Amino acid sequence: METKSNFWQRIGIQDWFLTDENKSSDQKAPQLTPETIYSFIVDKFKESIRELSFADRIVFYHEFIITFNAEDYREFIDNKQGILGLIVQETVKKFYAILREHRQAGKNVEPSGSKWVFRLVSHPDYARGDKGFIGKLLPDNNQKSENLRVTFIPRQTGIAQTFDINNDILKGFTYYSEGYMEIPYDAQLEYVDGNTTPSKDQAVLGRLEAIIPDKQFSGKKIEFLIKTEDTIVSGNDDEREGSNIFKIASEWANSPHLHIRYNKADGNFYLASFGELTTLNEVLVQRSEINSPQWVSLPLNSRMLLNGIIGINLFKS
Repeated sequence: METKSNFWQRIGIQDWFLTDENKSSDQKAPQLTPETIYSFIVDKFKESIRELSFADRIVFYHEFIITFNAEDYREFIDNKQGILGLIVQETVKKFYAILREHRQAGKNVEPSGSKWVFRLVSHPDYARGDKGFIGKLLPDNNQKSENLRVTFIPRQTGIAQTFDINNDILKGFTYYSEGYMEIPYDAQLEYVDGNTTPSKDQAVLGRLEAIIPDKQFSGKKIEFLIKTEDTIVSGNDDEREGSNIFKIASEWANSPHLHIRYNKADGNFYLASFGELTTLNEVLVQRSEINSPQWVSLPLNSRMLLNGIIGINLFKS
C-alpha cells in the first residue's frame, strides 16, 4: 500500500527538521503571543527589502501569510479575540517608519500594490510551535503564476529555512475569515486610523478568481473578495462603482452578467445569471430577467464560464 507523502516531503525539505531522537518528544512548544507574530512579520518585511530591492528602488512584500499549526492558531484566536487588528495596526506603522527612513536616505519608495494584506492560516503538517511565512509582492493579482518565497521555522531546530514553492502547494493551507485583514497603502507613508478592514465587521465571505482571455491579462488571475451579501459580476460597459461590483475588463462579459448572493441563514451562496450564456460546473444556468432573478445553488469551489470564454471560480475566503 502506497504511503501518502506529507507537505514537507512533497517540497523536499523533510530531512531539515526531523526530530532528534535524543531530545524529549513531549517538550512543550512555546505559546504564541502578539509580540511573536508582530516581530516575525516585521523581520520578514525587512528581509524582503534586502532581497528584492535594487539600484535606488526599494521593493517589498505587500501580502503576508503567516502559517501555524491548527491547534496553535485556534488557541491564539479563541483567547485573544480582536488582537489581530491591533497587531496589524502596529505592524503597518512600523512598515511606514522603515520606508520613511529609506525615503529620507534618498531611495525611491514606490509600492507594487495598492494595499497591505495579512492572512493567518494553518496547515495540517505543521507541528505545535512551528511557524512559517509566505510573502507576496503583488496582492492585486498582478503576480504571475510563479514560485513563492517561503520561510519555515521548525520548533525542533528553531533555525529558519527559506526556499521556493509552487503556487499549487498553497492548496493545502487552511484560510480563515477571522484571520484576514487588509489596509490601503498610503503614499505618504502614514498609518491612518480607520483604514483597517477587520474581519469581524467586514468578513470576507468568499473569493472569486477570474481568468480572462484578453491579451493584457495573459497568465494572470484576477481576484475579487466577497465582503457583502450581494455581489454583482459585470462587464467593462457597466458605469457603476461599488465595493460589491466585480467589473471584468472584457467585452466577453455582459453588463451585468451575474448576481451572487450569500445567505446568512444557511451559510450558502446562490447564483442568478443575466448574461447571454453562463454555465455552472458544466451545467447551463437559465438566464434571468434583471427584476426577476432565478436562483440556483452555488457551492464553494465551483467553476463558472461566462459566454464560453471567461472562467470564474468561487473559493472559500
